[in-house]
Amino acid sequence: MLGSWKCRWGSNFRMNYKVLPGLYAVGNPDNNSPVFVTGNYKMSFDHLRKNLKTLDAWIMAIDTKGINVWCAAGKGTFGTTEIVNRIAKVHLAEVVSHRLLILPQLGAPGVSAAEVQKLSGFKVSYAPVRAKDIPEFMKAGQKATPKMREVRFNLWDRLILTPIELMPLAKYMVVGFMIIFIINLIGAGWAEFLKVFYRTLIDLIPYLGAILVGTVLTPILLPLIPVREFAWKGWILGLLWTAFYIWHAWLFISWKQIITYILILPPISAYLAMNFTGASTYTSLSGVVKEMGVAIPAMLISVGIGILFLAVKVLVGF
Repeated sequence: MLGSWKCRWGSNFRMNYKVLPGLYAVGNPDNNSPVFVTGNYKMSFDHLRKNLKTLDAWIMAIDTKGINVWCAAGKGTFGTTEIVNRIAKVHLAEVVSHRLLILPQLGAPGVSAAEVQKLSGFKVSYAPVRAKDIPEFMKAGQKATPKMREVRFNLWDRLILTPIELMPLAKYMVVGFMIIFIINLIGAGWAEFLKVFYRTLIDLIPYLGAILVGTVLTPILLPLIPVREFAWKGWILGLLWTAFYIWHAWLFISWKQIITYILILPPISAYLAMNFTGASTYTSLSGVVKEMGVAIPAMLISVGIGILFLAVKVLVGF
């Protein structure tokens, strides 16, 4: 439980959260018990094991370098060669009398079922997308309903991914605070240190808002935003946040700050929203490459002009 929580909130821990590849028993399996295959990312392994608690089964964890099944299938670490090699290493043919492996459906892109059978003698069957459906799948004689085969990405699925998108940005928020603090201090002088510190906290609000829009609000509202590309979804919500902030702070900010916000805030939201693409079920690699080819230059141009405008404002004092 603690390990899974830490994986949700910290990328460094997640990258080393894995089990040793090998054969594991769930309940009291025998030579007739089913064999489920998964990667050695511990969160995936634990989730599968938890959902098999009513069964007597074997879990063969292959070496995916600590990467989850879906990503590992795309990277090639959840694949035919590793499955065949792991079958030999754990002497699976001596452990079970049948010749059937049950693989996660999301691992299918990396596996050739025909090659696995040819090289190892084991046939391949695919479990439902979600591990919680496996007990029902097994009761039905390993027959999945159409719903079990659907890849869903509902509100909860999106929401639980937001902490890992947000937390790595904490250090950049600190750097951003220091930059804004120094800029404000240049204009006011050391005599106004506390006032400048407080002012900097206020100045940071629009940027924090842009970050939350990109990492939290965009994933929550993902299917409701009327464009396909994640970057433009984030840009649209970033513009709305910018307009909202300007409207409420109208009496306390200058026209120069307004221009800076319009140029810088939406690209921040857009960039962070675009990063969420890798966690989604919506886009292909070619689609991401195409989107980045347009969105990143637009972000750089907008932010670059905004920073240049801000620098001139500070240095020249216009």
